[in-house]
Amino acid sequence: MGRRKVRTGFAAVRRGLNKLGEPARRRRRLARRRATSRRFDADTDSVRRAYDALGEFAATNREPERPVHALSVDHTGVTVWLSASDAAGPPWTSIDSTRWRRPAAAPGRQAPGDSGVTSPAAAPSTSPTASPAGLSTPCLVRAGTDTDGRPVFVDLSRLDGVLSVTGEKTVARDVVQNLLAEIARTRPDTPVTVLRGTADAPPLAVPPRLRQLPYVTPQAVTAPVPAHGTVRGAASRRPVRGLVVVAGTPSSREAPGLVALCGPGGAGWTGLVHGDTQHARWRWYADSHGRVDMPVLDLKLKVPA
Repeated sequence: MGRRKVRTGFAAVRRGLNKLGEPARRRRRLARRRATSRRFDADTDSVRRAYDALGEFAATNREPERPVHALSVDHTGVTVWLSASDAAGPPWTSIDSTRWRRPAAAPGRQAPGDSGVTSPAAAPSTSPTASPAGLSTPCLVRAGTDTDGRPVFVDLSRLDGVLSVTGEKTVARDVVQNLLAEIARTRPDTPVTVLRGTADAPPLAVPPRLRQLPYVTPQAVTAPVPAHGTVRGAASRRPVRGLVVVAGTPSSREAPGLVALCGPGGAGWTGLVHGDTQHARWRWYADSHGRVDMPVLDLKLKVPA
């Protein structure tokens, strides 16, 4: 009985110490995430290298495009996430069924002719009435960092609709804010329209390099050819022609507009929702430790703040 009481006492002390230490741990996590955000602001080389790596998997006269679902770059090399049915030849080596790695010292394959991948600096401008022709460029964004601190890119042009970010509200908001900042860096002047969503959600700040518009009616936007495919299986690329940003869950009044702009057969825009919506094609989940879980990509990343 005495030993049981001692163990119970120690457990209570540990719980108390953990509770007292949690605010300090939160501050340290936030400081690290803010440092990552500053690093992203200053780092343009990783963006250039990510687009270069993406070009190695573009379509050629001999083979079709192999979709790259995510990739990470650092000074030691490049890692890409492919479909399990795809493979990468030398100098790429397999890590597992979907990840492939190329050392930095190994030169990448140069696709002959037009690879269909446009660097951010050369990307065409977008507008609410732009034609979808010629706008097949990817839109790489650094969604966060992996366990080794390497930036991990995802291609928002493969989202094909609406992204919903739920979970811990502050971290989920950081996810959406970071995506907006990434697009502002590489695709300035992208049109953005903001929907209010639920009243209890704080508004999202639109970076000044993006072109904020009042509410855009779907009739003002040229609709592309409707996309087909399942949520998990849709790998076709749809250009990020404009953004619909929602702070909180879309209301019954706003949901039809979101679908008309971003849904299947809609106007071809991309939705970023800080909250839940039944119309989401991708769903990401934020936790209180500053991480975001991306089930469709099988990734969990640390989010910049």
